[in-house]
Amino acid sequence: MEKKEENKKTPAKTTPKEVEKKETAKTTGKLAVIKTGGKQYLVGEGDVIKIEKLPEDSIKNEKVTFEDILMTIDGGKVTLGTPTLSTKVSASVVEEGRNKKISVIRFRSKSRYFKNKGHRQPFHKVKIEKIA
Repeated sequence: MEKKEENKKTPAKTTPKEVEKKETAKTTGKLAVIKTGGKQYLVGEGDVIKIEKLPEDSIKNEKVTFEDILMTIDGGKVTLGTPTLSTKVSASVVEEGRNKKISVIRFRSKSRYFKNKGHRQPFHKVKIEKIA
């Protein structure tokens, strides 16, 4: 048996496109890992993040300082806290609001039991200004 040579087209050679990379704080500059609301966030200067609602006594003139800093990255130098560092991250409150409604349903089959409750979690949107 002879194998027939299939007519295979070779793909045209293309040069890779040069992709523009946006210079953000996450690619260059200072980064910090902050802890607030029971969660940890990796932030850089100029980032806008959505966090759990802060107590009103901690917000003064729309400025917030985060003192629970777990780690900082400055260029290639990484500094870890044991458990926290003495640096501070300052931010300003951009927006205050509530998330979309979450439906919490309890249901028992064959017993005519059905409970439906809704919950909207409040949040603050903050812009990171300075990592010092």
